[in-house]
Amino acid sequence: MARNAFLFHSFVAVAVCLAATAAADGTGTATFYGGSDASGTMGGACGYGNLYSTGYGTNTAALSSALFNDGAACGECYQITCDQDNSRWCKPGTSVTITATNLCPADYSKPSNDGGWCNPPRPHFDMAQPAWEQIGLVLITNVGGAGSIKTVQIKGSKTGWITMSRNWGANWQSNNYLNGQSISFSVTSTAGRTLVFEDVAPSNWRFGQTFTSDVQFY
Repeated sequence: MARNAFLFHSFVAVAVCLAATAAADGTGTATFYGGSDASGTMGGACGYGNLYSTGYGTNTAALSSALFNDGAACGECYQITCDQDNSRWCKPGTSVTITATNLCPADYSKPSNDGGWCNPPRPHFDMAQPAWEQIGLVLITNVGGAGSIKTVQIKGSKTGWITMSRNWGANWQSNNYLNGQSISFSVTSTAGRTLVFEDVAPSNWRFGQTFTSDVQFY
């Protein structure tokens, strides 16, 4: 039976813009932290303090230990580009340049492909949210019945309904900060039918997970 799946994912290709001996071109993954204004990214393992006043702004990232190299990577710049060959969950043709300002610590209690994103030897960028929002997407799949998707709204457990914008194809995006909230979706088809998927993602959702619902367009 077909299900409606909501995917939160971010796969990226990484290219160094300020070369260093510890870094090389390659592929990796990305998540975000720090809030919509990146205030939660201040300080950090590189010792830069207030990233606003020191000129780094919000295009920054915490690097996994595989990239951090005991702090030698601090201040390096990376161009994060959507890897269209390996992912449908980022914006094709877009990229953002970030500066390494922090360490993303390993979490050995979780597998590296499900929450332990910064576990070695994984190359991973935990980006400031404003930087990540330039590449991250939501994908809605397996919507059956007549018509295609016309509009999508998203709602956190602490917000009202927020209209999402179509980025391309079946990919929809919202720049609102919904971390720590259960997530609901309202999907309207071109046939005029609207279905609501209440709390389809729990409050501890993480990017890279897939959530399904038995609610169907029949």
